[in-house]
Amino acid sequence: MMNEQVKKILENNLWEAATVCSKGFPNVVPVGFKAVLDDGKLAIGDVFLKQTLENIEANHRIAISAFDPKTTEGYQIKGRADYVTDGPVVEKFKALAEELFHGACTAKGAVIITPEKIVVTTPGPDNKKILPLE
Repeated sequence: MMNEQVKKILENNLWEAATVCSKGFPNVVPVGFKAVLDDGKLAIGDVFLKQTLENIEANHRIAISAFDPKTTEGYQIKGRADYVTDGPVVEKFKALAEELFHGACTAKGAVIITPEKIVVTTPGPDNKKILPLE
């Protein structure tokens, strides 16, 4: 689990998701279809994630970065990513895609992220501080 301040930043700001392919090339994408789950895991809706999914299949590693542009408070979450194609999280993303795109595209699944490390990215004395997983 993560503390409430980290959850607040994740819930209220866009994310950047970084993965690496089997040849070592990085891939970073903006994430709008996202959720902080009740069990402390994170979820990304798969609407346009082709390269990200290939990278996750290769090594299951991911980093998420989010920050508040007004305060510069930010965090990086590193962890394991797994892909699912059914369940309540996927249904939530399908409903959101339908609402936004009116059938032009849909969520095909979700990346479920199990946080393993939370790093402060806020400028200042706590920058690079590792936060405990509660």
